[in-house]
Amino acid sequence: MKQEPIQPQLCIERLRQLLRLEQEEEKKEYLEASGADGLPRRCKRGDAWWPVDVGRSYYNALAQQCIELLRTHDHDIEHQFEPGRPVMVFSLLQAADAADTLRPLTTGTVSFVDGDRMVVAIPDDGTLASIVAAQQVGVQLSYDETSYRTMMEALNKVARAKTGRLAELRDLFYSHRQAQFRNLQPATFPYLNNSQAEALNRVLAAKDVQIVHGPPGTGKTTTLVEAIYETLKREPQVLVCAQSNTAVDWISERLLDHGINVLRIGNPTRVNDKMLSFTYERRFEAHPEYTQLWAIRQALRQLKTQKHKADSTHQKIERLKERAIEIELRIKAELFASARVIASTLVGSAQRVMDGQHFTTLFIDEAAQALEPACWIAIRKAGRVVLAGDHCQLPPTVKCYEAMRQGLAHTLMERLAELHPEAVTLLRIQYRMNEDIMRFPARWFYRGKLVAHPSVKWRGLLDLDRAIEWVDTGLDDNDGGEQFVGSTFGRVNPAEAEQTLAVLQNYFSRIGKARVLSERIDVGIISPYRAQVQLMRRLIRQQPFFKPYRQLLTVNTVDGFQGQERDVIVVSMVRSNEQGQIGFLSDLRRMNVAMTRARMKLIIMGNAATLCRHRFYQELYAYVDSLKHAADNTTAHTAANAAENAVADRTAANDGSAGGADTAPVAEP
Repeated sequence: MKQEPIQPQLCIERLRQLLRLEQEEEKKEYLEASGADGLPRRCKRGDAWWPVDVGRSYYNALAQQCIELLRTHDHDIEHQFEPGRPVMVFSLLQAADAADTLRPLTTGTVSFVDGDRMVVAIPDDGTLASIVAAQQVGVQLSYDETSYRTMMEALNKVARAKTGRLAELRDLFYSHRQAQFRNLQPATFPYLNNSQAEALNRVLAAKDVQIVHGPPGTGKTTTLVEAIYETLKREPQVLVCAQSNTAVDWISERLLDHGINVLRIGNPTRVNDKMLSFTYERRFEAHPEYTQLWAIRQALRQLKTQKHKADSTHQKIERLKERAIEIELRIKAELFASARVIASTLVGSAQRVMDGQHFTTLFIDEAAQALEPACWIAIRKAGRVVLAGDHCQLPPTVKCYEAMRQGLAHTLMERLAELHPEAVTLLRIQYRMNEDIMRFPARWFYRGKLVAHPSVKWRGLLDLDRAIEWVDTGLDDNDGGEQFVGSTFGRVNPAEAEQTLAVLQNYFSRIGKARVLSERIDVGIISPYRAQVQLMRRLIRQQPFFKPYRQLLTVNTVDGFQGQERDVIVVSMVRSNEQGQIGFLSDLRRMNVAMTRARMKLIIMGNAATLCRHRFYQELYAYVDSLKHAADNTTAHTAANAAENAVADRTAANDGSAGGADTAPVAEP
């Protein structure tokens, strides 16, 4: 059957339209919720803290003025603040005879956040005094259109490309034409398994694009780091990007551990402490010529403050400017020339300091969580592209339903995997999960191609314990099931929350307190709904039984557990209704993430009658039930064998003893 041709220009234009929809939706949402009347809602969503205590203020290592803000309420709410995000500090003016008024005090950038403590870098313009003096101070996320503008500029450049490598990659990525590979003799890598070595060899041979598809626990990051390391034996420098600063820092740290010189591009306030000394700004300041440059800049500032400037002063200013530019360019050239890896977020690759830089190879980590327009920002600077991730897990966040419905959440990695299967290598051996936990998601999402490594295949916590269980909460649900708590939080199920903690308490008791604490058996409690997460956090704090275990317990949403793993995972599904409505639980990638976080034990808490109207959950329930019956049969068989052995031993003892008639009778097994 002849395939329909794909028109790249139309695809790019469609992306632009969807990106505009998403931008308009985010801006509209921010404006609607930015008033005083929307403050409680923003706090419940985790987009604002109010009121906060204002802590100490200081200048950080980058000479930025910082202020410490401490959350005083809603401690159990999962917040959205993270380093690098723009925020607004405000005060709420409350009046008895009028509407409350939200008064902006200043804007800033989150420098650090941990628990209920946040450090915000603010302008050094005298606003600190107004913050300290204000009453009812709060902080909320701000709308920032920089990333949208950068993505739109990238799409425009891609659309306009007539010739050159960018046009070639665009036309390939939107066509069925096969990607090209060099005919290289495969190298051996004894420290990698066969599928990892295959992926690495394909990366080295790729002329255009290669995808490293890494399901949970298959060593995707290890493979990617080795691919970068081997590529650097053949190329002088590569560009490594990811959607988030956290992902960029993680891959950069692994490269540094390999002894690779990494230059981290990005706002230093968005970089973690370990990577701070490797940022462009820090290395720029550490360069031997920086002292001279600083002195020139100081002289320029002094000359510019003179009210009456002679011609000779103007000439001196121009000479100093030229000298400063010369030194800046020389320092920049030396920093880029000495680095083997340039690392940044996808949006960060468009920073001015990256102007004029071009790379033979671009690596995009966590590519399945990046919007396609964001990927094109970095692709403009590359000759070929390597994407790593798993498009069967969580997609990128899209707030506009219409944009999501029309395909904005459909990533470049998904598109390439569909159009160019010849460029995809699946990592097949996983090192995380017990085989029984792995088998169902492997069959449903990865065509049954995943294999459990022998080191984890039978891992477990208790003898004769089933690695995966489904506790049907509908059987004991006498409190009305799920409850709707608003569009922001969706649903909550108090009865199921109580059952979830009761099941976990029983499991801890079976293992034994001493063993749980000494072996530090960690547990993740996952729910797709934030309201259920907050409820279970409160219940855990209220129940004395869990006090010794609190450091080992993490309660969070599916998104919060992306990239993590625990010995035990308990999933509270929440949905319980007669109509069989399951909402966004029908996005099965979320369930894939939730299930595959578990190393040794997975417990699913859910109303089977509600969930099993969906084929996925129906088959999952049947799979878990088959394991239960198999385990019961095994247990019965083991018990029967033990009883038979006992009878044989007793009979032998009776045959060999005097006065057998006086021996007590043997009970039937």
